[in-house]
Amino acid sequence: MADSRFFSNAGPFSLSRLAEIAEAELVRGDGELEIADVQPLQVAGAGHLSFLDNKLYVDAFEQSAAAACLCDPKYVDRAPGDMALLVTVEPYRAYARVAQAFYPAASLRPGIHPSATVSETAKVGEGCQVEAGAVIGDSAEIGANCRIGANSYIGPGVVLGDGCDVGPNVTIQCALIGQNCVFHPGVRIGQDGFGFAPGAQHLKVPQLGRVLIGDGVDIGANACIDRGTGPDTVIGPGSKIDNMVQIGHNVEIGAGCLFAALSGISGSTKIGNYVMMGGAAGVAGHLSIGDGARVAAQSGIMRDVEPGQTVAGSPAMPAKEFWRQTVALKKLAQSKKGA
Repeated sequence: MADSRFFSNAGPFSLSRLAEIAEAELVRGDGELEIADVQPLQVAGAGHLSFLDNKLYVDAFEQSAAAACLCDPKYVDRAPGDMALLVTVEPYRAYARVAQAFYPAASLRPGIHPSATVSETAKVGEGCQVEAGAVIGDSAEIGANCRIGANSYIGPGVVLGDGCDVGPNVTIQCALIGQNCVFHPGVRIGQDGFGFAPGAQHLKVPQLGRVLIGDGVDIGANACIDRGTGPDTVIGPGSKIDNMVQIGHNVEIGAGCLFAALSGISGSTKIGNYVMMGGAAGVAGHLSIGDGARVAAQSGIMRDVEPGQTVAGSPAMPAKEFWRQTVALKKLAQSKKGA
């Protein structure tokens, strides 16, 4: 079970209720059976619910002692005979709903800590929790029901929409932010972009733009998003950015994108909607990546990527071409070794 020192369990729930929450169909099992917690297949037992979303774990599914499981219809026949089944074509999303029910986000504790510094010209909405050492600058506007974590800095003029969660040691400046955004510890938003006119002495170019962040954006620990040079840096609604991602000045990112840890996007690149980028991928500046494109981990993007295209390698190329070249190179190396 999750460590109760850190996570509060809101269960138990009946199987029937969990089926409703998961938007799944209870095809086997007693709807009145109470489930106390969620657990992985390998360690789940009586009173636990698990899920199967990846075919690599079918063996663990077949041997699991979980009382109930969320699974795709195609795996129903592989389940242990005494396991209750909640069936859905999206078991991972269903699990996310169930896990949120068992472990809801911690409730806010409205109030401003005595050690926080809030400018007299700042506006802090109802129900906000401002923690120890936080600083909210002149004319900043904080929406209702926000949390500002310990030692975080909200710069002058910054706007946060309702329901934002700013973790500890976060810096936000020169930014306008939508509702229900999450900023994990150490995030840096709106600092100077990397702008210099090169010469014998590199001359700083003033960064006069902002960072505009849409609703429902989640930004991981120690990620950095530079403000624009004159145009704004834009993060579209619903995008999720992992830890230690760097986004340069003037970058425009569409809605619903997913960027894994350590990826980096150079200045003035435009990224469409629902683009996925693997860990440690890098994108050169002034490029365009179309809607729905996918970039494999550790890829180096040196040219535009068409909508819906999947690319891999450095310099990146269509993924199928990359894998063909990789196989051919391996065969060539083997033939040389055998010669």
